[in-house]
Amino acid sequence: MCNTFSANKQIGLVSTFSDLVNTNFEGEINALCWYRNLEGDFNEIVTRLSLKENITEVFPEDLMTLELSEKGNTAREIILNDLQLLTEFGASPSLNLLKCYERDDEFDFISTDVYSFHVDRSPIATDTFLCTYHGAASDIIPNSQTEQKILIPEIRAKLKELHDGPEEEFEDFLKENYFDLHYQVHEGAEPVNLELGHLWRLAVDHPKQKVLPCVHRAPIEREREYRLLLIC
Repeated sequence: MCNTFSANKQIGLVSTFSDLVNTNFEGEINALCWYRNLEGDFNEIVTRLSLKENITEVFPEDLMTLELSEKGNTAREIILNDLQLLTEFGASPSLNLLKCYERDDEFDFISTDVYSFHVDRSPIATDTFLCTYHGAASDIIPNSQTEQKILIPEIRAKLKELHDGPEEEFEDFLKENYFDLHYQVHEGAEPVNLELGHLWRLAVDHPKQKVLPCVHRAPIEREREYRLLLIC
């Protein structure tokens, strides 16, 4: 399988959904990609859907009501199949028509929104699945090219001022406010764009995880273009 991800040590490539969900993360690999060249007109689906809020969840019945061309129908069948595969696997996939996410601008020295490089955390063993069908796609980056923001001295000092409580409660304060999930990218680092159509499985920080969680971020949306994103 020859593509833009094949030389990346962080990424494992698979050719089926079964391999995507059954392949173990190991070593430096904390992102698995079911690499696909999808047919179909996903832009047509986006133009037929109605955005009710900045993020609008789209359900299978919403897709089924759309009057589409042959290429639009091909795209719809792909999305419905992806939703079914993930649901049968035991995941809870959500298809979102997305204008933008909410921004976190409360502090000028640290951000906790999804546009910041971050990892996902769960109390139980799980993974993050995502596929961008239309619009800007997310980025990932090797852990070696990042540093946890709470370990950067100047940021940590400001967080301690913000905490203003007992030292023994500081680490809990960082977790409760999700500060510990966010990462600073090293100068000269090279994020990897996840591109369109591929179904990804990213490692999450949980008690049974054997690899480092995958550091990723949501993209800045392009002007006047909505994203169509499957995520769970």
